[in-house]
Amino acid sequence: MMRVLIVDDEPVARRRLRRLLRAHNDVTVAGECGDGALAVEMIGTEKPDLVLLDVQMPELDGFQVLRELSPPPMPEVVFVTAHDQYALRAFEVHALDYLLKPVQADRLALAIQHVRARIADRRQSSDPRILALLETLAPAAKRLSRIPVRSGERLLMIDLREVDWIGAADNYVILHAGDKAHAIRETMNRLEQQLDPQRFIRIHRSTIVQIDRVRELIPDFHGDMVVVLKDGSRLTLSRGNKRKLEAMLGWNL
Repeated sequence: MMRVLIVDDEPVARRRLRRLLRAHNDVTVAGECGDGALAVEMIGTEKPDLVLLDVQMPELDGFQVLRELSPPPMPEVVFVTAHDQYALRAFEVHALDYLLKPVQADRLALAIQHVRARIADRRQSSDPRILALLETLAPAAKRLSRIPVRSGERLLMIDLREVDWIGAADNYVILHAGDKAHAIRETMNRLEQQLDPQRFIRIHRSTIVQIDRVRELIPDFHGDMVVVLKDGSRLTLSRGNKRKLEAMLGWNL
């Protein structure tokens, strides 16, 4: 039996993949999870043959999940993605399997067929195409320095060096810069992928902060922590993001 782990932050997408996999008698679902940190843990404990891995997830995205997997070998991976042209080009260059959302039964069947053909050969080592993909993506990522924001008939160019933190609000993100707040129609996941990871860090599903704006961290009563910025803003650091912040600050929280 081929053991499959489903990783996607959307419950509807996970249910769809689970339903489509029932058509394959030699496939069993080893588990499912909705965030990257748990995916890393489950890959280590469940040792799946195949991971259906969502690319865009909060906290740790699909590419970051793969970077966290150590030591090799890694399982077979089929990426699941929305219409992200940058990711699609990367997958095609490295001849990697990917599925576009909403996943179709025939495309999933073809991907599983490819995995069956490879699975015996990859037992002793990681797929070199995955490693090449990660090396390619790291330097190629486009980092934003300014963001255009519409204000009436004007278009303001917001310098990201002036932004203290970024919050989610329905289909918008809010850039907080000093006493000003600017709304743009964007998702947190897409914006996070374009920010400089040396300057900005996701501390919560709905919050990104500029790291040099952090003044102190205070434990709360729920196992999370409060991040206090230099301007007095108090933001929640989720437990899932604590390790990333520790590594970035060089602190032991």
